Amino acid sequence: MNVLLLGYEPHETRIAAELQKQGCNLEHSSAPVGNIQADLAVSFGYRHIIRPQILDSASCPVVNLHISYLPYNRGAHPNFWSFYDGTPSGVSIHLIDQGIDTGPILHQRKLTFNPTNMTFSQTYQQLLNEVQQLFIDNIESILSKNWQLHDQAASGTVHYLADLPSDFSGWDSNIAAEIQRLKSNRGSIL
Repeated sequence: MNVLLLGYEPHETRIAAELQKQGCNLEHSSAPVGNIQADLAVSFGYRHIIRPQILDSASCPVVNLHISYLPYNRGAHPNFWSFYDGTPSGVSIHLIDQGIDTGPILHQRKLTFNPTNMTFSQTYQQLLNEVQQLFIDNIESILSKNWQLHDQAASGTVHYLADLPSDFSGWDSNIAAEIQRLKSNRGSIL
């Protein structure tokens, strides 16, 4: 089976080694793709939108690993927004469609964090580990395309890079303290 890995370099993710263990031939790209010719494409840490005409002409499904519990926190910085908006944290594997993280879900897992004693960086690392483990746990059904798709709920949230507050202290800040500071700053602006 030929698998196109979009995003992280193969040495940066455990899923590459697992795909190779399954006998897959890997190709990789972190640059924008002009076409997708493989048996399966896997997007993980891919920083480009795949244009609709490329999706329409793709020879295979394109699966995305996303560090949010979809339909919440589609788009950029999902880890930040789950705490700021008070939405569920988790990881999802879904098919890419023409929207931003709106495709049908193959697998997902809800996670719980204690924001009083964790930083955004710590929860981000745990989400990265969990989404890779979710992929590995379900690798056989993903490769065989023997999945049961679940449509996402119509409601949810989406955030863009520019939505991150300009006064955000950074990823190593304590989550609870930073969210409280940001929300109190917003209250004083209003």
